[in-house]
Amino acid sequence: MTQRLHLVFGGELVSPDRTVFKDPTAIHVVGIFPDYASAYNAWKAEAQRTVDDAHTRYFIAHIHRLRDEATETAPTEELGG
Repeated sequence: MTQRLHLVFGGELVSPDRTVFKDPTAIHVVGIFPDYASAYNAWKAEAQRTVDDAHTRYFIAHIHRLRDEATETAPTEELGG
């Protein structure tokens, strides 16, 4: 069974028209979710909670797309490589 993990995170942006965080150390990690539907629900709740702040934005990252076990890793991906 393939896992399709999703990360929901967000925070204050430098500008509403860019995706650069004002303070990366203050990024709010909502959580990791086992499927897109539950990640979407968490994202929507946070987005609605902060709807009045144009500088705050939340995102869904598709963690399962970051790592394909069938693809050979580059030397920089391995510790000590």
